[in-house]
Amino acid sequence: QVQLVESGGGLLQAGGSLTLSCAASGRTFESYHVAWFRQAPGKEREFVATSNWRGGDPEYADSVKGRFAISRDNAKRMVWLQMNRLKPEDTAVYYCAARMGPVTTIEYDYDFWGQGTQVTVSS
Repeated sequence: QVQLVESGGGLLQAGGSLTLSCAASGRTFESYHVAWFRQAPGKEREFVATSNWRGGDPEYADSVKGRFAISRDNAKRMVWLQMNRLKPEDTAVYYCAARMGPVTTIEYDYDFWGQGTQVTVSS
């Protein structure tokens, strides 16, 4: 079992930057793959970015490529999502998720989820 806690959400205007944090606790295996998802009201949850505790190839949704970056520190059991040049359409609740196994962008492949952190971008 792994427990995930997101933080760092907030309110900001378009064009700004924000960094979200995902902290893992409990009996966490460093081999867990992690990913960021987001969900806006009236929309289905969508993939944003992936990473894992062992490193590996990052992958991003087309909507955030060139603007968002995922990073990690295995010793600290932390994953971050740096968001730059934010747009109003980035407004959503952002979730950190974890699973064992290979990298995937499919929501239902992930077994462990944080509580989410709200990001609101005004125009």
